[in-house]
Amino acid sequence: MRDELTRRRFFELGLALPLPFVAARWLRASDARALPPTKECDDHPTDANALGPFWKPRSPKRRVLRKPGIRGTPLLLTGTVYSTACRPLAGAVLDFWQADGRGVYDNSGFRLRGHQVTDGNGRYRLATVLPGLYSGRTRHIHVRAKAPGGPVLTTQIYFPGVGRNESDGLFDPDLLVKWASGSNRRRARFDFVLQH
Repeated sequence: MRDELTRRRFFELGLALPLPFVAARWLRASDARALPPTKECDDHPTDANALGPFWKPRSPKRRVLRKPGIRGTPLLLTGTVYSTACRPLAGAVLDFWQADGRGVYDNSGFRLRGHQVTDGNGRYRLATVLPGLYSGRTRHIHVRAKAPGGPVLTTQIYFPGVGRNESDGLFDPDLLVKWASGSNRRRARFDFVLQH
């Protein structure tokens, strides 16, 4: 006696769904597991902010500003530099300078000063210290950023949860870093969007 393929058995075997639909669904599920989510991006360039009185030209090229004897909580700042078309910018130059953990700038040398060039994926990595507070200012790091062939952006980046943010006349909430989860505020991220 021949087994008949009943409607119920047809569904149990999964034959009711067309093969392209099943394959597309499987590919989407496997892609979601394998690929990181796409970064949300818009075409709004990073806000400019005051240069301040302590910038010095010709800073050394380096990714590590934190040196023995410099006071302050260690901080690793990372991110990506994007164009306004949301494409990572390789070869962008970032020049950083800041106060130490006591709020003091080195104006005679290049302590806590340095520049670097983004890698082929537009990424940068800065090992430094959490800047201290000083009269009239909240915690901040100064940055001058330039995409290849683009104009120089002068700005500052800030830190969430600092009481002095609201009383600092230069503070811009659009320039806040994001703390990495579980980092005990020792790892932060900030992505720049530059005109290119």
